[in-house]
Amino acid sequence: MPKAVALYSGGLDSTLAILVMMKQGIDVTAITFLNHFGCDISDKSSCSKDPFSASVKFGFKVKLSHLSDKFLDIVKKPQHGHGKNMNPCIDCRILMLKEAKQMMDLIGADFLVTGEVLGQRPMSQRKDCFPMIDKAAGVKGLVVRPLSAKYLPITIPEEKGLVNRDLLLNFTGRSRKPQMALANEFDLTEYPMPAGGCLLTEPIYSFKLKDLLTFDINPEYKDINLLRVGRHFRFSPECKIIVGRHDQENEIINSVASPDDYLLRVDGVGSPLVILRGKVTDEALNVAASLCARYSDAKKLDEVDVTVLLGDKTSHLKVQPASNELIELFRIEKKPPLSLSSRT
Repeated sequence: MPKAVALYSGGLDSTLAILVMMKQGIDVTAITFLNHFGCDISDKSSCSKDPFSASVKFGFKVKLSHLSDKFLDIVKKPQHGHGKNMNPCIDCRILMLKEAKQMMDLIGADFLVTGEVLGQRPMSQRKDCFPMIDKAAGVKGLVVRPLSAKYLPITIPEEKGLVNRDLLLNFTGRSRKPQMALANEFDLTEYPMPAGGCLLTEPIYSFKLKDLLTFDINPEYKDINLLRVGRHFRFSPECKIIVGRHDQENEIINSVASPDDYLLRVDGVGSPLVILRGKVTDEALNVAASLCARYSDAKKLDEVDVTVLLGDKTSHLKVQPASNELIELFRIEKKPPLSLSSRT
């Protein structure tokens, strides 16, 4: 029985690609690559649906591989550039195929499978891109793209008779109607709606990541994970303020805070939890307290008593809630971070 390793995101396209191969009697092992910029599979609220329910229903194996530092390196400096935001799509694809090739060799598989659709993504899913990506990854001729295969050159597994080309498909473009129709044929009913999935394609998130890497080229993973939550403010190159937007984000901030991080809240009313990280000055502490007051239910008061926690120490600051001007000055989403480089 032919064996294949399939790149599997849990989305519709990658699932269909696997099912098309399994229909031909091919033994498919799926590999899912994790990084700090995708859906957190341990937190179902961050994924639109359970991304691996199809593997249970249809009976294919899923292996997990965390790209970690390798992926962060290409985000910082992709050889083939970023997309519209911070997405290094071509370098990302090359990296995943290289890793999948190692899995292929390890388990004695014959070829690789992806759910890519010709013309669906403008940066990496182009007819001229596929051969370049495959060659760079060292898998030339070994990647079957079942959903668009009839528009693409014949692959080695097709030439060897391991894959029946007549049973492959001719999907192109951004419309998902053909995929949804095929999903009905397979009785595939549970799958995430198309929404990108990669945080690096989101403008606001990308702006926050650019800010982080501008001032810390080797950030802690805690700082990267905190990009997912809260309102972000840059006080100085060495100091950042994050304001929780609701109880769940407050809990996340509290869970990741270190003993040397400042935590601020307004007691007795609905309040965000604010984390202040880095080189903290008295002015930075006052700004953080003012932001905490502004986003609390005490924001209409002339003066607010803000509780400040640092390790086992508790203190209080009386501040005015932040003005719109103060918010705009420090908010990362609105103010280019380089304009603050003169601040200490």
